[in-house]
Amino acid sequence: MKDENDFKNVYRLGFVSFFTDFSSEMVLSILPVYILGLPGASIATLGLIEGIAESLSYMLRAVSGIMSDKFRKRRIFILIGYGVSNLAKPLFAVTSTVTQALSIRVLDRVGKGIRTAPRDALISDSVSTSKQGEAFGLHRSLDQFGAIVGPLTATIVMVWLGWTAKGVFWLSLVPGTLALLVILFGVKEIVGSETRDFNFLAGLRTVLRGKFLLLLIVVSVFSLGAFNFSFILLNAKEMGVSEALIPIVYAVVNVTHTAIAIPAGRLSDRIGKERVLLMGYIAFIATTGLLALAPSTVPSAYFIAAVFGVYMGVVETVQRAMIPGYVESNLRGTAYGVYYLVVGVCFFFANSIVGTLWENHGLFYSSIYSGVLSIAAIIGLNLLNNRKYT
Repeated sequence: MKDENDFKNVYRLGFVSFFTDFSSEMVLSILPVYILGLPGASIATLGLIEGIAESLSYMLRAVSGIMSDKFRKRRIFILIGYGVSNLAKPLFAVTSTVTQALSIRVLDRVGKGIRTAPRDALISDSVSTSKQGEAFGLHRSLDQFGAIVGPLTATIVMVWLGWTAKGVFWLSLVPGTLALLVILFGVKEIVGSETRDFNFLAGLRTVLRGKFLLLLIVVSVFSLGAFNFSFILLNAKEMGVSEALIPIVYAVVNVTHTAIAIPAGRLSDRIGKERVLLMGYIAFIATTGLLALAPSTVPSAYFIAAVFGVYMGVVETVQRAMIPGYVESNLRGTAYGVYYLVVGVCFFFANSIVGTLWENHGLFYSSIYSGVLSIAAIIGLNLLNNRKYT
């Protein structure tokens, strides 16, 4: 009866992510402008803050994933991680220097690094393999719904109620606290007792071989070309969308992302996760083709954003749902940690390369770069799929 009873755990973890993203996106929607208003701040400074914070976050995901396997405890890492992030963000209201902003942003991302791999492992521990896609789709949808509600709330209180950015930062404590209450009183532990003879090097060696290693190679190739939403927003501006309406383009990405996650997850449970991931990769290729060839019009910009959101909803749901089928249950935390570390490193290089190509050679060549890597990943995924089913 695992699916009936423990799927409640997935819902609860989904609401934890909803409230946390509600809090986070409320802050992040205004944070860049706020930081640029601090003494001595610049765009380069903002980039440095984000780079340092995200790098630490991805490194910590590997550590926390391994530790959750070692102690066979997921919930404590989840609680600490969400607690650090949700208590850190309101502190932006008392920052007066770039150094203070850096410290708080790093603290926020450290919290994300601590919680992410154990949380995904707990989601996978809570349901059977046949329901992994649906579980991760549900979690992804609730997470992204928070990403829609957060910026809207920030806009409402600032425009209609006349609040300042500092007021929004303090307000973020409310949904953040609700997330912690759900963990404390709703989320339950699934895994067993501590594995005292756990050896993390042996665990890494076990994970980094066979089918999971092949999956990681495919994901790495794809991720090296998979730029983030910032380039979609930049393209929208170049296609004629006014600066005031750029947040609407971002909302289109989030809406299609949210709408596709659960259907994609359920479909992956029915026909195979590799096959649905292939659809996600094709959606990304469609995005790169549209970026290179679509007419430079405002409707095109919104359509490209919608297709990009479909890609994100499918890929970010199904890639996570695939991992439990490739590793033993007692090493899922380690596997998720390694997965996030690899994706994070590739993310850094992908955005750097795409940005450089775009700036120096134009959108067409950066799109070709991403498209070629995506085709290579599709070939690899087909080979992996054939290997799995033969």
